Amino acid sequence: MASSTAVPSSAANAPSLKGSGKDVSTSNGMEDSVHSFKAADLVIELSQTHKAKPDLTNLVFGTVFSDHMLTIEWTSAGGWQKPHVKPFGNLSLHPACSAMHYAVQLFEGMKAYRDADDKVRLFRPMLNMNRMAKSAERACLPAFDREELVQCIRRLVQVDLEWVPKSDSASLYIRPTFLGTEPSLGVKKPSHALLYVILSPVGSYFSTGAKPVSLWADSKYIRAWRGGTGDCKMGGNYGASIYAQDEAVDYGCQQVLWLYGDDHQITEVGTMNMFLFWNNEKGEEELATPPLDGIILPGITRQSILELTRKWGEFKVCERYLTMADLRCALKESRVKEMFGSGTACVVSPVGRILYQGENLHIPCQEDFPQLASRLMKELTDIQVRSHPTGHRHQFNVYSTLVERNLIQPVCAQ
Repeated sequence: MASSTAVPSSAANAPSLKGSGKDVSTSNGMEDSVHSFKAADLVIELSQTHKAKPDLTNLVFGTVFSDHMLTIEWTSAGGWQKPHVKPFGNLSLHPACSAMHYAVQLFEGMKAYRDADDKVRLFRPMLNMNRMAKSAERACLPAFDREELVQCIRRLVQVDLEWVPKSDSASLYIRPTFLGTEPSLGVKKPSHALLYVILSPVGSYFSTGAKPVSLWADSKYIRAWRGGTGDCKMGGNYGASIYAQDEAVDYGCQQVLWLYGDDHQITEVGTMNMFLFWNNEKGEEELATPPLDGIILPGITRQSILELTRKWGEFKVCERYLTMADLRCALKESRVKEMFGSGTACVVSPVGRILYQGENLHIPCQEDFPQLASRLMKELTDIQVRSHPTGHRHQFNVYSTLVERNLIQPVCAQ
């Protein structure tokens, strides 16, 4: 195990980080006045050994991890304990841990980007915290101060700042994870919990890179249902989807197009939100995506795309139900312009083909990356990593949070 040295958090003198605008609000009225851990109490244990950085050209998503991790423990008797940044390593869990038996577990996915000026930024972190707080409430896990967690994550990224790739096509993926660690077999609200964060440098999510993906659409598998947890980022939602994903591969497709109901409503694309750019039934040019009705995950990239395109004011932007019958009819009438998925991991991923009821539905794709998907990819990437006037970063309520360097003082081994 790597040796380490404890560093009091106050040594770093990190500046305060405040959220703003809609990125701080929540839909469920949850308050951050709870008794929570504090970033000011953070204890940092620096690893005395460092792993080699990976070759970004052959990076497989989520397989390489940075030198450090963040852990915060909670018990019903003692509340939240001090947060710790420590060398990356295995967790020690009780064999009866409720996360392993009853899936009392959730996670988030966010990224840190290095811009052209060598500054590192988190993209809209408070939106991830809002969603994580909602998921935690649904899983009966303890409430926490969302801004304090952002501060702790920012400190972790500061410690592993050199792990943020110096590349426009790569970033540092941040995976906050929240487990119920109840050490008993009772099906109940956990009395113990663990919140931890790990970091992973990543390139393209798909092995094919930015090329259009193929989808298998079949109603026999359902990703989510009303009254369930489809609008929360819980591990069980993803684990239960692997069987269908494996069958999609058997049919020669890369991902599943999730359908819902007898009318085969289009919901999500693999682990992504779905967008259809078309001329609708009234002949209007429209960008459409399914509404947040309880079975759709409220994606941060989804929200950003809606805000950007509505600000452009160039075509109708609508949250509406779409069925496979709607799509088939539009394809026959040549009204479909593009179809793409969106998410933190892939940002924007165009769809090229859908296998549905034995028929291959071919989606228009101009030179592999359609015009709107390409424009959105560029706009979002510009906000995340490229040099822009400060005001542009904050346009359309698309916030990025600066991670300042040189805030962690060097430490000599004792």
